[in-house]
Amino acid sequence: MDNPLIFPACYLPPTAYFRIIHASAQPIVLDGFEHYPKQTYRTRASVYSANGKLDLIVPVERGNHGHTPMKDVRISYEFDWQRLHWTTLQTAYRSSAYFEYYEDELAPFYQQRYERLFEYNMALLQLMLRLLKIERPVGFTESYLAEYAPGMDYRRSLHPKKPSPVGDGPQYYQVFESKHGFIPNLSIVDLLFNHGPQSTSYL
Repeated sequence: MDNPLIFPACYLPPTAYFRIIHASAQPIVLDGFEHYPKQTYRTRASVYSANGKLDLIVPVERGNHGHTPMKDVRISYEFDWQRLHWTTLQTAYRSSAYFEYYEDELAPFYQQRYERLFEYNMALLQLMLRLLKIERPVGFTESYLAEYAPGMDYRRSLHPKKPSPVGDGPQYYQVFESKHGFIPNLSIVDLLFNHGPQSTSYL
Protein backbone atom coordinates (compact mmCIF):
# COMPACT_ATOMS: atom_id res chain seq x y z
CA MET A 1 0.00 0.00 0.00
CA ASP A 2 1.25 3.48 -0.85
CA ASN A 3 1.56 5.93 2.05
CA PRO A 4 -0.95 4.25 4.36
CA LEU A 5 -2.12 5.67 7.65
CA ILE A 6 -0.82 3.55 10.53
CA PHE A 7 -3.36 3.08 13.30
CA PRO A 8 -3.57 1.11 16.51
CA ALA A 9 -6.41 -1.41 16.68
CA CYS A 10 -8.70 0.35 19.18
CA TYR A 11 -11.84 -0.77 21.00
CA LEU A 12 -14.78 1.28 19.62
CA PRO A 13 -12.35 4.08 18.69
CA PRO A 14 -12.91 7.76 19.52
CA THR A 15 -14.40 10.13 16.96
CA ALA A 16 -10.96 11.62 16.24
CA TYR A 17 -9.88 8.24 14.84
CA PHE A 18 -12.62 8.37 12.22
CA ARG A 19 -12.21 12.08 11.51
CA ILE A 20 -8.62 11.33 10.47
CA ILE A 21 -9.75 8.46 8.25
CA HIS A 22 -12.61 10.42 6.71
CA ALA A 23 -10.39 13.41 5.90
CA SER A 24 -7.98 11.28 3.89
CA ALA A 25 -8.22 8.95 0.90
CA GLN A 26 -5.24 6.93 2.07
CA PRO A 27 -5.55 3.25 2.99
CA ILE A 28 -5.62 2.17 6.63
CA VAL A 29 -3.08 -0.19 8.14
CA LEU A 30 -3.51 -1.65 11.63
CA ASP A 31 -0.35 -2.49 13.54
CA GLY A 32 -0.55 -5.96 15.05
CA PHE A 33 3.16 -6.12 15.84
CA GLU A 34 3.46 -3.08 18.10
CA HIS A 35 4.19 -3.86 21.75
CA TYR A 36 0.91 -3.79 23.65
CA PRO A 37 0.69 -0.64 25.80
CA LYS A 38 -1.59 -0.44 28.83
CA GLN A 39 -4.26 2.21 29.49
CA THR A 40 -4.88 3.21 25.89
CA TYR A 41 -7.81 3.15 23.45
CA ARG A 42 -6.78 -0.39 22.52
CA THR A 43 -8.77 -1.60 25.51
CA ARG A 44 -10.76 1.51 26.42
CA ALA A 45 -13.82 3.25 24.98
CA SER A 46 -15.29 6.40 26.53
CA VAL A 47 -19.07 6.81 26.51
CA TYR A 48 -21.52 9.37 27.92
CA SER A 49 -23.47 8.03 30.90
CA ALA A 50 -26.02 9.84 33.08
CA ASN A 51 -23.12 10.63 35.43
CA GLY A 52 -20.82 11.95 32.72
CA LYS A 53 -17.88 10.37 30.94
CA LEU A 54 -17.47 6.66 31.60
CA ASP A 55 -14.70 4.35 30.39
CA LEU A 56 -15.51 0.82 29.27
CA ILE A 57 -12.40 -1.36 29.56
CA VAL A 58 -11.78 -4.74 27.93
CA PRO A 59 -9.75 -6.87 30.36
CA VAL A 60 -6.80 -8.83 29.03
CA GLU A 61 -5.07 -11.88 30.43
CA ARG A 62 -2.19 -11.33 32.82
CA GLY A 63 1.21 -11.28 31.24
CA ASN A 64 -0.03 -9.33 28.22
CA HIS A 65 2.23 -6.32 28.62
CA GLY A 66 5.70 -5.07 27.91
CA HIS A 67 6.93 -6.85 24.80
CA THR A 68 3.79 -8.77 23.88
CA PRO A 69 2.80 -8.02 20.25
CA MET A 70 -0.67 -6.56 20.00
CA LYS A 71 -1.80 -9.44 17.76
CA ASP A 72 -1.04 -11.94 20.54
CA VAL A 73 -2.86 -10.20 23.40
CA ARG A 74 -5.67 -12.42 24.71
CA ILE A 75 -8.95 -11.15 26.12
CA SER A 76 -9.79 -12.23 29.66
CA TYR A 77 -13.23 -13.60 30.51
CA GLU A 78 -12.67 -14.06 34.25
CA PHE A 79 -15.70 -11.83 34.78
CA ASP A 80 -18.59 -11.09 32.44
CA TRP A 81 -17.36 -7.76 31.09
CA GLN A 82 -19.35 -8.24 27.87
CA ARG A 83 -22.62 -8.20 29.80
CA LEU A 84 -21.45 -5.15 31.79
CA HIS A 85 -20.46 -3.22 28.65
CA TRP A 86 -23.66 -4.02 26.81
CA THR A 87 -25.83 -3.13 29.81
CA THR A 88 -23.93 0.16 30.13
CA LEU A 89 -24.44 0.97 26.45
CA GLN A 90 -28.15 0.18 26.73
CA THR A 91 -28.54 2.31 29.85
CA ALA A 92 -26.58 5.23 28.42
CA TYR A 93 -28.09 5.27 24.93
CA ARG A 94 -31.50 3.61 25.03
CA SER A 95 -33.15 7.04 24.84
CA SER A 96 -30.92 8.21 21.96
CA ALA A 97 -32.46 8.58 18.52
CA TYR A 98 -30.62 5.72 16.83
CA PHE A 99 -29.68 3.12 19.46
CA GLU A 100 -32.40 0.73 18.30
CA TYR A 101 -31.33 1.33 14.71
CA TYR A 102 -27.87 -0.13 15.41
CA GLU A 103 -28.26 -2.44 18.40
CA ASP A 104 -28.80 -5.63 16.38
CA GLU A 105 -25.50 -4.99 14.57
CA LEU A 106 -23.58 -4.39 17.77
CA ALA A 107 -25.15 -6.93 20.14
CA PRO A 108 -23.29 -9.99 18.74
CA PHE A 109 -19.97 -8.46 19.82
CA TYR A 110 -21.18 -8.77 23.41
CA GLN A 111 -22.39 -12.35 22.98
CA GLN A 112 -19.68 -14.02 20.93
CA ARG A 113 -16.27 -14.53 22.54
CA TYR A 114 -13.17 -13.46 20.67
CA GLU A 115 -9.88 -14.98 21.77
CA ARG A 116 -7.60 -12.12 20.81
CA LEU A 117 -8.03 -8.39 21.33
CA PHE A 118 -6.67 -7.48 17.90
CA GLU A 119 -9.26 -9.63 16.11
CA TYR A 120 -12.07 -8.24 18.24
CA ASN A 121 -11.08 -4.61 17.67
CA MET A 122 -10.53 -5.21 13.96
CA ALA A 123 -14.01 -6.70 13.55
CA LEU A 124 -15.57 -3.78 15.42
CA LEU A 125 -13.64 -1.29 13.28
CA GLN A 126 -14.90 -2.90 10.09
CA LEU A 127 -18.46 -2.69 11.42
CA MET A 128 -18.06 0.99 12.34
CA LEU A 129 -16.65 1.83 8.89
CA ARG A 130 -19.60 0.07 7.25
CA LEU A 131 -22.15 1.86 9.45
CA LEU A 132 -20.48 5.17 8.64
CA LYS A 133 -20.42 4.21 4.94
CA ILE A 134 -16.68 4.85 4.76
CA GLU A 135 -15.25 2.59 2.08
CA ARG A 136 -11.55 2.17 2.76
CA PRO A 137 -9.28 -0.87 2.51
CA VAL A 138 -7.89 -2.04 5.83
CA GLY A 139 -4.51 -3.76 5.81
CA PHE A 140 -2.12 -5.06 8.44
CA THR A 141 1.55 -4.57 9.19
CA GLU A 142 3.87 -7.48 8.49
CA SER A 143 6.46 -6.53 11.10
CA TYR A 144 7.16 -3.85 13.69
CA LEU A 145 8.56 -0.49 12.67
CA ALA A 146 9.33 2.11 15.35
CA GLU A 147 8.82 5.05 13.01
CA TYR A 148 6.87 5.84 9.86
CA ALA A 149 6.77 8.93 7.65
CA PRO A 150 5.66 12.11 9.45
CA GLY A 151 1.91 12.57 9.52
CA MET A 152 1.21 8.89 8.85
CA ASP A 153 1.63 7.28 12.27
CA TYR A 154 -1.20 7.61 14.82
CA ARG A 155 -0.19 4.79 17.17
CA ARG A 156 0.99 7.13 19.94
CA SER A 157 -0.90 10.36 19.29
CA LEU A 158 -4.36 8.79 19.68
CA HIS A 159 -4.27 8.38 23.45
CA PRO A 160 -6.85 9.03 26.20
CA LYS A 161 -4.32 11.07 28.20
CA LYS A 162 -3.26 13.28 25.28
CA PRO A 163 -5.12 15.99 23.33
CA SER A 164 -6.67 14.77 20.12
CA PRO A 165 -4.21 15.17 17.20
CA VAL A 166 -7.03 16.76 15.17
CA GLY A 167 -8.67 18.82 17.91
CA ASP A 168 -12.07 18.30 19.47
CA GLY A 169 -14.14 18.75 16.32
CA PRO A 170 -17.52 20.47 16.09
CA GLN A 171 -20.09 19.85 18.77
CA TYR A 172 -23.11 17.65 18.20
CA TYR A 173 -26.16 16.75 20.27
CA GLN A 174 -25.52 14.30 23.14
CA VAL A 175 -28.24 12.76 25.31
CA PHE A 176 -26.96 14.04 28.65
CA GLU A 177 -25.35 17.31 27.55
CA SER A 178 -27.94 19.32 29.49
CA LYS A 179 -26.43 17.82 32.66
CA HIS A 180 -22.72 17.82 31.94
CA GLY A 181 -22.22 19.78 28.72
CA PHE A 182 -20.67 18.55 25.50
CA ILE A 183 -17.93 15.95 25.94
CA PRO A 184 -15.60 15.76 22.91
CA ASN A 185 -13.88 12.76 21.37
CA LEU A 186 -15.99 10.02 22.92
CA SER A 187 -16.32 6.62 21.28
CA ILE A 188 -17.72 6.65 17.77
CA VAL A 189 -20.84 4.89 19.10
CA ASP A 190 -21.79 8.08 20.95
CA LEU A 191 -22.01 9.89 17.62
CA LEU A 192 -23.74 7.02 15.85
CA PHE A 193 -26.38 6.48 18.51
CA ASN A 194 -27.18 10.19 18.61
CA HIS A 195 -27.03 11.05 14.91
CA GLY A 196 -27.29 7.81 12.94
CA PRO A 197 -26.74 8.14 9.18
CA GLN A 198 -25.92 11.84 9.61
CA SER A 199 -22.78 10.94 11.62
CA THR A 200 -20.54 10.89 8.56
CA SER A 201 -21.36 14.50 7.74
CA TYR A 202 -20.15 15.45 11.24
CA LEU A 203 -16.86 13.70 10.57
